[in-house]
Amino acid sequence: MTSATRGPAGAAFGEPDPEPLTLDDFARLARRRLPPEVWDFIAGGAGRERTLAANEAVFDAVRLRPRALPGVDEPDTSVELLGARWAAPVGIAPVAYHELAHPDGEPATAAAAGALGIPLVVSTFASRTLEEVAHAASAPLWLQLYCFRDHGTTLDLARRARDSGYQALVLTVDTPFTGRRLRDLRNGFAVPAHITPANLAGSAAAGSATPGAHSRLAFDRGLDWSFVARLHAVSGLPVLAKGVLTASDAEAAVRAGVAGVVVSNHGGRQLDGVPATLEALPEVVAAVRGRVPVLLDGGVRTGADILAALALGARAVLVGRPALYALAAGGGPGVRRMLALLTAEFADTMVLTGHPTTGTIGPDTLSPPRPGPPQPGSPPPGPTTVPRTAPHTDRSHG
Repeated sequence: MTSATRGPAGAAFGEPDPEPLTLDDFARLARRRLPPEVWDFIAGGAGRERTLAANEAVFDAVRLRPRALPGVDEPDTSVELLGARWAAPVGIAPVAYHELAHPDGEPATAAAAGALGIPLVVSTFASRTLEEVAHAASAPLWLQLYCFRDHGTTLDLARRARDSGYQALVLTVDTPFTGRRLRDLRNGFAVPAHITPANLAGSAAAGSATPGAHSRLAFDRGLDWSFVARLHAVSGLPVLAKGVLTASDAEAAVRAGVAGVVVSNHGGRQLDGVPATLEALPEVVAAVRGRVPVLLDGGVRTGADILAALALGARAVLVGRPALYALAAGGGPGVRRMLALLTAEFADTMVLTGHPTTGTIGPDTLSPPRPGPPQPGSPPPGPTTVPRTAPHTDRSHG
């Protein structure tokens, strides 16, 4: 991160990069290092990217209630999930092909996260094998799964995860095929030939260099909630449902036997125009009624964002793009610094709002009006909201 600045082609400009102090700083560094089409693949969203923008905009609207003389010295940032203790209520969300960001790929991410006690959710489309990632990890690993038309492929991945020490499976439930991502279509994006889905073979891997077209051929569109029980029976691992935004889907997930629910809109990469995840969180939490833990991903960029999600009922959050930005900016050490910054911000926010443990964070930490559906006559969140940093026409820091 202190090396010479590099452009998309990797040529040094001679000026050292400033040390990143925020997650947005990592995004700016990554954008300078990555080829434009790779940057767009990672940073972009579906359609007009309204949901992509809204994920962050709704967090920007949150107002916290500070507490004077709170008497909190060193807060306990840890949280327990599915029988494991996390150092902070934050993990790394599943993102495909870490080797697009850095040659060291997923093992570097896993090692960096493990050094801080932060879990990693490994993507079905990881560029390294499940076993390689497990060898590098020292914190909990979960495996994210898409269901392929050949169910045997998905079930074999679940068994391999169990045998490699993964602690849970995360079934993506909002993706019968991937969303229409205009940046990738305009760029004619294809995953470079030297980067492959290391855990897939045969029909499941055929054509995977073009992710959108591949998903329409390979994913099982007839999937229903009965597959949760099947995954659990085959693997013995708890199964979480990722991609829940409504009370009815939350109830269906719990009835199906999930061990947790992840409120997610696929980082704004799936159906454009759906609610931001922080908007959807209270409805899902109310429907779940404490029967299983609720997590959230999408738009988390600060420690205050983590606290806001916990205040509205999430047990933990997951961050996706920031991990790849940090990996591109500085390899494994970059990921470690990014996570250290995020968790330190969260600890500071806990102290300033008077919370000694994560268990004391509740709705009274937020000032009304709390995040929710826009009121009549109010501007919609998203592109009309002032961004946190200097605007890019492509909203690329999303």
